[in-house]
Amino acid sequence: MKTEFIVSDMTCNHCVQTITRAVQDVAPDAAVQTDLGAHRVTIESSADAATLQAAIAEEGYDAQPA
Repeated sequence: MKTEFIVSDMTCNHCVQTITRAVQDVAPDAAVQTDLGAHRVTIESSADAATLQAAIAEEGYDAQPA
């Protein structure tokens, strides 16, 4: 399933790496794509959106459904 979030406080490649790692920690099968300029994170995974959103939030980022 594809899930998209707007992460307005994702501002650099370190943010991208942190978010990608957090998502893959809870969903090892996840394919994570990011658009840094648009602050968009697209995740293809069998994990539900709430789990993915919580993983991003746990790292201190504000992830809102796109």
